[in-house]
Amino acid sequence: MRKILRTTLATVAGLTMTAVASTPVLAQADPPGQTAAPDISVDDVMGHLDRFQRIADANGGDRSSGSPGYAASADYVAESLEEAGFNVTRQTCTTCTSPDDNIIADWPGGDASSVIMLGGHLDGVRYGPGINDNGSGSAALLEVALTLAENDPATAKHVRFGWWADEERGLNGSQHYVASGAANDVEAYLNFDMVGSPNAGYFLNGSQPYTDALGAHLTESGKPPEPTQECCTDDIPFQRAGIPTAGLFTGAGATKTPAQAQKWGGTAYRPFDPCYHSSCDSYPSNINAEALDIMSDAIAVGLWELAVDDSYSPARR
Repeated sequence: MRKILRTTLATVAGLTMTAVASTPVLAQADPPGQTAAPDISVDDVMGHLDRFQRIADANGGDRSSGSPGYAASADYVAESLEEAGFNVTRQTCTTCTSPDDNIIADWPGGDASSVIMLGGHLDGVRYGPGINDNGSGSAALLEVALTLAENDPATAKHVRFGWWADEERGLNGSQHYVASGAANDVEAYLNFDMVGSPNAGYFLNGSQPYTDALGAHLTESGKPPEPTQECCTDDIPFQRAGIPTAGLFTGAGATKTPAQAQKWGGTAYRPFDPCYHSSCDSYPSNINAEALDIMSDAIAVGLWELAVDDSYSPARR
């Protein structure tokens, strides 16, 4: 996650609200038995993180764009999705600092003119394996995608996933995707960057009704979210294109307040992620399994609400 001026985000948000003329209609309800989002196995999400760590260990200790570690991470994600039945596109980012691939995965079905897209950056910084930032978002997205394929519900909206190259040096992969025109059919973009911070907060930003969908499981789980003051990541290119966005985040280098520690647990006056952009951002020591579990389920609940079913029914905590 890159930090840029908060005023930039406010300006972009204002442009977005101007560009979006009407509130979209959520997906129509599916038949009984398909109304509740499935539980996302945190053990399986952790398995993907373990794989990212082993990829980093085998490739000089990092998974940054332009490195063999990034290429191996992209191969792992793409091959897993292809085996599950996704239509996978490797979009070479010609405007990135190195010609790395964005991994784009479309699930067959749903209204092709109305796409719910979920994404997060796959690269890390040069001096570490990048496990929370952003192996956590990448792994959670991958397991949600694989669970969607396994359950194969009828979808009213078309569902697309993206794993971005070169976020750490300028949001370059997602910017290339949007600039190429590939996002012209996207109704809303949902972003997940750092969802397993050790001293986790529970942050939610974006536009309704997408924040309502993503936040439902957090509130149900006793982790009522609040807006983050840290900024910014791959939602920005979509916002600039007038596409509504929302996203979940467990915090980076900012300090948890006493009020936040009382509300969510954890330690006040400590960073949400003490290994943010550091070599110690590794698996398993820099991952909060509880936060990762809650956030992974929140992604699934949001996806089912927006693309599969418009009558959210709490299925579990």
